Amino acid sequence: MRKSTGPVAETRWLNGDELAAWLANSAIMISLPAALDARMQREAQLTFFEYMVLSVLSEQPARTMQMSALAARTAASLSRLSHVVGRLEERELLARNRIPGSGRRTTATLTEAGYEVVVAAAPGHVAAVREYLIDDLEPQELAALSRIGAAVDAAIKRKQPDAGSAASPPPEAPTIHSGPRHTAD
Repeated sequence: MRKSTGPVAETRWLNGDELAAWLANSAIMISLPAALDARMQREAQLTFFEYMVLSVLSEQPARTMQMSALAARTAASLSRLSHVVGRLEERELLARNRIPGSGRRTTATLTEAGYEVVVAAAPGHVAAVREYLIDDLEPQELAALSRIGAAVDAAIKRKQPDAGSAASPPPEAPTIHSGPRHTAD
């Protein structure tokens, strides 16, 4: 087991205001996804993460995306995504296809049944996001929350050792809370 290299005195402990901000943020990170997940399972028989996967795919051209890019957009490991995609594939909500050529590249494509499920689930999801987060905030608080989220995301991306790899999220943020994109096929 590796020991700490620096004495405790070198730790930049959180002051009272910083600790209060961290604890409030921790509540959001833990409680909000759990509440969204429970509600999504109750109302749509999907986990929150399954909804995210289907929603991101619904926004793509031809409702198709390479698995590594989908993992990045949903902030998931390829292993976690593959497991969830397998479950969604069993339910015929999406299909996987190997990309010809060298390497192990695969796409995920939202099926028509999957599109219908995400379209049906989107209003409940948006209602939950409004109920649990948006509607209780003032406009300036929403603006601050947006800035905070962008700053945290940027800091994480700067500090990740593989920031330049193919698994890094694209510069645009997913619009998973806006619901599926309605396109003419």
